[in-house]
Amino acid sequence: MFKEFKTFIMRGNVLDLAIGIVIGAAFGVIVNSFVNDILMPPVGLLLGHVDFSNLFLNLTPDKYSGASLAEAKKAGAATLNYGQFINNILNFLIIAFAVFIVVKQANRFKRPAEEPTTRACPFCLKDIPLKASRCAFCTSAISS
Repeated sequence: MFKEFKTFIMRGNVLDLAIGIVIGAAFGVIVNSFVNDILMPPVGLLLGHVDFSNLFLNLTPDKYSGASLAEAKKAGAATLNYGQFINNILNFLIIAFAVFIVVKQANRFKRPAEEPTTRACPFCLKDIPLKASRCAFCTSAISS
């Protein structure tokens, strides 16, 4: 059973998936930092010193009436955190755009498909050169 598991793990697609998940997680941390530390402060400044991550709607005003999301959570108040939702949407859009750019660049480096040099004989189905006028296997005359 261990040998089968080792064979399964060592398959190329499993390793590729594992590497993709690890790199994706690291990329997510970078994008979160970009959105929260670089992108959102100027946007918040333009919108009048608004910190999107701290925008929430208090659903239990009798439990908490402060201005901070952290304090509301600490007090056990039920909150609707729409600021976090806005940040998550921006994170998603930035990640989607970055993946689009990476895939677009990777596609530029792909080699075009090679032109076929052989074709199947219509009589015996063996591969013969494209320019052949007679099959080398069954000697049938082949039309171009």
